[in-house]
Amino acid sequence: MYLLSLIIILSYIAGSIPTGLLVSRYFKGVDIRQHGSGNIGSTNVFRTLGWKLGMLVQVGDVLKGLFAVLVIARLHYGDFPFNNRTPFDDITIVQIIAGLAAVLGHIFSVFLNFKGGKGINTAAGMLVGIAPVDISIALIVFALVLLSTGYVSLGSLSAATAFPSTMFIRYNFFNVDIPSYHTLIAFSIATTLLLFYAHRANIQRLLRGQENRFNKLRILGRKMSTSAKLFLF
Repeated sequence: MYLLSLIIILSYIAGSIPTGLLVSRYFKGVDIRQHGSGNIGSTNVFRTLGWKLGMLVQVGDVLKGLFAVLVIARLHYGDFPFNNRTPFDDITIVQIIAGLAAVLGHIFSVFLNFKGGKGINTAAGMLVGIAPVDISIALIVFALVLLSTGYVSLGSLSAATAFPSTMFIRYNFFNVDIPSYHTLIAFSIATTLLLFYAHRANIQRLLRGQENRFNKLRILGRKMSTSAKLFLF
């Protein structure tokens, strides 16, 4: 029990590292929380400090989830402290717990008075280490929605929804053997709900038509609009 508690604490601390704040202060000498949307995530850094620093923050946030799953979780050894009734082996359960702790750390950072980012990138890093096929499809959905609409938040929410949906379709309609499917689908739905909660302000702005948009990224949207005009005329 002591070792599992240590893994949870370390994963939470790793997730709590405010990558966006550290990058903005080191490279630009500014507090990213005082600019743009005030969020420490990569989207705000992209918008206010440029794509290079935005990519650096995005990679850093993804690595936090991966580090928790592939490194910190591996500290576990011996018997699991609880009766493991899932079809997962013990280490996979520990990875899931560590990954969720990292995501919670990113959203409720101990270094920022329990405030933080939206958790999408850290969750993506966690899921890459646990379910690489399903998260790959979810990332494709994210890219398509972003390039069609220009809304990062809508792309993120679409990807969060696509992850458990992809798993459900692969298992139930294509008869793909997904080890420990029933446990993993419950875990993925819980993660999706957590990410929707973290994006609740974005959802309200989307519904009001007030969400910030990256118009330069609306590559597919502009092409579809042009094609529609050519078709009509």
